[in-house]
Amino acid sequence: MPDFSFVILYVVKPQASAAFYAGLFSMPVRESSPGFAMLPLRDGVMLGLWAAHDVKPEVAAQPGGSEIAFTVAGASDARALHEDWVRRGLTIAQAPVQLDFGFTFVALDPDGHRIRVLAPGNS
Repeated sequence: MPDFSFVILYVVKPQASAAFYAGLFSMPVRESSPGFAMLPLRDGVMLGLWAAHDVKPEVAAQPGGSEIAFTVAGASDARALHEDWVRRGLTIAQAPVQLDFGFTFVALDPDGHRIRVLAPGNS
């Protein structure tokens, strides 16, 4: 099986999106050019931010049609992160809630991509 190496989001301004994610998750920007930026997530997996107008073949999907998810240890961690992100001015698409798969909330990045935070299970 090939190695999983990238999650790529199509964005309007890669440098602005890179600054957003770098600040949100305290990640360094590893690569930045006018049309692309890249940040490390973990274990060799990178977050790529590609200028939507440069993508070939042309992008048909709109932001919000999928999401990237990050896990935390428990509901209190999710609540604390939610409070931090509200203070930072992020748009919250789903307030913290217990769902079948865990305690979760969803925020939006500047392009409208969904960022889910999840404490798996019943927290």
